[in-house]
Amino acid sequence: MSLKSSPLRSLQEGHWFKLICGASYQYLPAIEHLTRSYALAGADCIDVAADPGVVAVASQVLRTLSDWSDSLDLPLRRPWLMVSLNDAEDPHFRKAVFDPQACPPDCPRPCVALCPTQAIRFAAPGVESEPSGVQADRCYGCGRCLPVCPLQHIQSQSHLVPAAELLPQLLDRDPEPYGIDALELHTQVGHDAAFAALWQTIRPWLPRLKLIAISCPYAPGVVDYLRWIASIVTPLPCPLLWQTDGRPMSGDIGSGTTHTAIHFAQELLSTDLPGFVQLAGGTNAYTVPKLLSLGLLSSTDPEKEVARKVAGIAYGSYARKLLDEWLDTCPGVQARPDYGVWLKTAVTQAQTVVRLLKNREHRTPRTRHNLASLSL
Repeated sequence: MSLKSSPLRSLQEGHWFKLICGASYQYLPAIEHLTRSYALAGADCIDVAADPGVVAVASQVLRTLSDWSDSLDLPLRRPWLMVSLNDAEDPHFRKAVFDPQACPPDCPRPCVALCPTQAIRFAAPGVESEPSGVQADRCYGCGRCLPVCPLQHIQSQSHLVPAAELLPQLLDRDPEPYGIDALELHTQVGHDAAFAALWQTIRPWLPRLKLIAISCPYAPGVVDYLRWIASIVTPLPCPLLWQTDGRPMSGDIGSGTTHTAIHFAQELLSTDLPGFVQLAGGTNAYTVPKLLSLGLLSSTDPEKEVARKVAGIAYGSYARKLLDEWLDTCPGVQARPDYGVWLKTAVTQAQTVVRLLKNREHRTPRTRHNLASLSL
């Protein structure tokens, strides 16, 4: 892979695009097709759950990417594969749980209608073979079902990724294109001891990594906390990236969800923290136009230049929702001719958000028209 088309070059030039499959999302068919579609569309990084099965599927997709890039006449750009770890309880590392037998028959079941991945299901009357309740592999922990349950019956179940157990499985492999390329560490203000413990687990594996990302939500004292993190993780043998996690898992809800991540990025860009700054959490089609209007992306109006700029954007729920219709109708990779037609359509759809960042002139008239409504 040439430097010109490398993920590192994208970071340096300010058009890094990351797809977030979900730190708790383990539905393998969707992960396979999301990875392939967005990789062919030009993504620089694919972020998946730190689960050996998930990583195996995503790695296999990236190893065979040239088969499809050749057949679809698309440039081959292998993205980095990233997994997310947490130092303590975090909303990205949870799943909804409830006992479907305790649900009254006359419940309108708003949880089913609201679930973005169809993870909540109820068997048809008399069909005992169909599963009911939360399909755990499809749930990525957005939490939207919790407040709408009329009986407050749904709870969330968090988990801590066992980094010491998983890293040897994910990193102790042959050189690329096997294994993973990057780690993202999810933390929060006040997690000092937990983060320090996680970092000690990760340190021996740093020489094998191409990027370390730190994801943290906004909270009072966050800049001081991130400065403390920088003091213990640097110097690094690879680049460091700060992910400004605005409103987690909300980019498909509405245009305004992007505001918090942009505010957070503005604050970090005004500091002396080393490393790149990347947005996430609530990012959608309105994120790039707003960043451009603020002069926070490269190649914008020189009069709006700032000392530092946003290096990239991560898209999660918004990017996944773009392909919902295609994922539901995917014929399966075994049906190669039909799958090729499906894949070309899915890649074209994925390109609508990738090109918004990478080719700034691809902003749609509708996006430009609505730019004025996105005041911060």
